[in-house]
Amino acid sequence: MRSLKKTKGNNKILYFIVLIFTFISSFLMLYSLSLLNGIEDKIRLLFSIDLVIILIFFFYLTIKFLKNKNKRHTLFIIFLMFYSILLLVASYYIKRTYKVIDKMTSNSTTYYSSLITLKENKANTISDVTTGSIGYLSDSSSIDGNQIPKEIIKTEKIKNKTVEYDSYVNLIEDLLKGEVDYAFVPGNYVLMFSNLDGVDFEELEDDTKVLYTKQKDISNEANLKNNNLKDPFTVLIMGVDSENENIKGSSFNGDALMLLTFNPTTLNTTILSIPRDSYVPIACFTNKKKNKITHAAWYGEDCMMDTIEDFLDVEIDYYVKINFKGVVKLIDTLGGIDVEVPYSFCEQDSNRKFGKNTIYVKEGMQHLNGEQALALSRNRKTNANKCSSEWTKGVRNDFVRGQNQQLVLRSLLNSLKNIKDLDTVYNLLNTISNNMETNMTTNEILSLYNIGKDIIVKADGSKMEDLIGFQRLYLNGEDARIYDSATGLNLYNYVLYNNSIKAVTNTMKINLGIKKPTMIKKFNFDINKEYKEEVIGKNETGSTSVIKLPNFIGLNEDTALKKAQNLGISTTIKYVTNGNGENLTVLKQSIVAGTDVSNVKSLILTVLKEDKVDSNVENDLESSNIGSNLETNQES
Repeated sequence: MRSLKKTKGNNKILYFIVLIFTFISSFLMLYSLSLLNGIEDKIRLLFSIDLVIILIFFFYLTIKFLKNKNKRHTLFIIFLMFYSILLLVASYYIKRTYKVIDKMTSNSTTYYSSLITLKENKANTISDVTTGSIGYLSDSSSIDGNQIPKEIIKTEKIKNKTVEYDSYVNLIEDLLKGEVDYAFVPGNYVLMFSNLDGVDFEELEDDTKVLYTKQKDISNEANLKNNNLKDPFTVLIMGVDSENENIKGSSFNGDALMLLTFNPTTLNTTILSIPRDSYVPIACFTNKKKNKITHAAWYGEDCMMDTIEDFLDVEIDYYVKINFKGVVKLIDTLGGIDVEVPYSFCEQDSNRKFGKNTIYVKEGMQHLNGEQALALSRNRKTNANKCSSEWTKGVRNDFVRGQNQQLVLRSLLNSLKNIKDLDTVYNLLNTISNNMETNMTTNEILSLYNIGKDIIVKADGSKMEDLIGFQRLYLNGEDARIYDSATGLNLYNYVLYNNSIKAVTNTMKINLGIKKPTMIKKFNFDINKEYKEEVIGKNETGSTSVIKLPNFIGLNEDTALKKAQNLGISTTIKYVTNGNGENLTVLKQSIVAGTDVSNVKSLILTVLKEDKVDSNVENDLESSNIGSNLETNQES
């Protein structure tokens, strides 16, 4: 009798434990489902209601079994256990997916500032920095170049002499020449500056060492533009260089810039690769001084986004930073991609090494692995000094690289529809989460599911690019050598044609629904001619917004003054009595020819004048030259 009561009591305890377990697993599942905001909302709601009804039903059956002493209670307990475990496993995978996606979202930007010195310097830590001068940027808006260095100097109580610089180039050059003993630079300075045009910083890693590094997280403004991506939106894809397979702590270098607009209703996408040497106003430079757009990357993604918004007149909703090294793993996880390679080439591997690590890819349709796809995305030089002529034929430049990046992106999208197992999905998600960073919220990323589902349903086995309309855009311009005060050199720049910018901007605004399209009333078609996809903006020319300062040397004084006045430049004439040249001709100019006139506020022209000018003549000349100043000076 006592044994029977004990068994009955044990059954009640067991029922109670299993029921509690079922309650917990059900609520965990309900919580997990609530995380998937925007994904199959109706189905999630119905499933949640079913879970609650089932839970109530199980509670009812438990009470009934206990009252009626039903002998099938053992089977019921087993079923409850199995059901609960199933819910736990399902909720685990949902939360795991959510956690991986949430990892991609960045609510802040991490900046790193490093104190560096030359290798031969005896100092090895920041505590050894007791003598010598320290250089940092003068721009107070620069977080890693000015703000963090000042914080370090204050907290570490550094008393050394400090020197402010207008650019990293001048700062690093002075460090290498010994003009300054220490320098504050971005944490990933080697990758940022070792391949910089116009200066020889290739041995920067071997010549310098890091004494101290500090990081600072800066909160980003909340993004409230799109909550579920139902409306058209823009995404700026930015390439990031890193020495490892993790985007955290990696520097955005501005070499790979791709602006996409996407219309969820029409499934039309515009793709614009922005050349790194595009000469545009840099939003975070003083007075928005023009420079290569790649240099905006020195100041982070906010500066880059503002710069692109300014010159293209299109608002950027989101950015996505992608680690170049992560591309290798991503494509390898997919099993490679099929690409029509435009030419045979050789390129560095993902660690930027040639020699035995050189990547070789042949022209034609190829199945590329991750390293090969990354090499194609990076290639912009023939590398004739590294490889034989077989691999160096054809035109290579920044524009070709941009087109190659678009080829890789389109092939990557086509490969995504071939994913058939859950393990591959999670491997992809893990790879992406480690190598991608975005200002999209987690809910916004989740809402991409609806777009993807719509595409897959409509695709029905066809290529992704056949369903999604890809419009290729192109920024046309002209080559120009423009004097750069930071390097003291006439550097190559790509000056954009205004008409090309307008054509590109117009197409993006139409896709975003901001402007109405112009209806085409006439259409010519010839069956004997092969159809070629139109690249919008490529054939547009016209004027540019850049006027370069002329070379005044050797010109007659009056001619030089008229030219300067026509350009709106305030000019001062400085007379000298000796020099190589004809009388009343310009011997020197204070600002180098080739400088962007928009950056020239005043100009001093040194003119040879053999006879001394008296004060009356000087006053007459001043009154006859509007916007110009004349200065009499005797120089030998």
